[in-house]
Formats: sequence, structure tokens, C-alpha cells
Amino acid sequence: MKNMFKINLLAVLLLCMPTFAAEGIAVIDMRTAVLSTQAANDAFKALEEDADYSANLEKAQSLQAERQTIAEKLQKELETLSQEDIAKMQKDIQAKGKDIEFLAGKIQQAQEETAQKVFADNGASMQKIIGELIQAKQIKVLFQKNESILFSDPALDLTDDVTSMLDVAASGTNTQSE
Repeated sequence: MKNMFKINLLAVLLLCMPTFAAEGIAVIDMRTAVLSTQAANDAFKALEEDADYSANLEKAQSLQAERQTIAEKLQKELETLSQEDIAKMQKDIQAKGKDIEFLAGKIQQAQEETAQKVFADNGASMQKIIGELIQAKQIKVLFQKNESILFSDPALDLTDDVTSMLDVAASGTNTQSE
């Protein structure tokens, strides 16, 4: 029981002390790293200059302005409008909202395709750079920011040790019960 308490206390201390977070551990946000490059800026600038993309963006902005105008008019004149007019305006607002959602989906898809192309174009270089940084900074564990582990030194993997110890503990229990 005392050993378990000591192990738990040690684990809590290790997790709480910021000094343990520096050596051999690193974090990376690969999406931000790639999308902050000049190549990504150039790709997104080219996307903004694309005729279809800019037309969709302008149309979405225009629809949003029309939708806002109708909503404001409805709010101001609500008491003087007939139920038929109110229903028509609400229907117009909903229709414009659906059109905006459709265009926003197309815009987002174009942006995501551009981001994926930038990733594909830079993937090999990024992996090489990450590998060089792992060696240069002697990184033993690399975390994707707010995600999962990307790399860990096999010497740090306790899985086999835990498995062996569980097997030993189980055989000890079996021996005692016989």
C-alpha cells in the first residue's frame, strides 16, 4: 500500500512540475506550421484570385447583406405587416440562408482542397525537417499539439515491461493459490 502511494505521489509530482516538460519532449502543430509558410500564403492568394472562388465569395456576401436587410425590415415593420408578408419575408430569409450555406460549403471545400495541396506539396520536406529537429534537439517524445503522440523513443515505451510484470504477477498469484 505504501509503495502504491509513493508511486502515485511520484506520478502526481512529475505531472505537476513544469521543469520535467522541457527535456526530450516537444509539441508541434503541423497544420499551423505548413499553413503559415510563404507557399501556403501564395496558394491562398491564388485561390482568392480564382474566378469561381471570388464569384462564390461575392455572391455569399451579397446574399448575406440581402438577408440582413430583410431581417432588419421585418424587425422594424413587424407590427404593421400582414401575416402573409411576414411569412414571405421569413421564407426569403430562410432561402437566402440555405443559399449562403451552400456557397459557404463550396468556399470551405476550395479552401480545404488548397490546404491539402499545400500539405501534399510540403509533406516530404516537413517529415525530413521534423526528423532533423528530433535528432538536433534530442527529442524523445513529440506530441501533435492538442492531439496524440507523433513520435516516441522506443526506449521510453513501457508496454513490454508492463506486460512482463503483469505476467510475473499473474504467475505469482497462480502459484500462491495452488
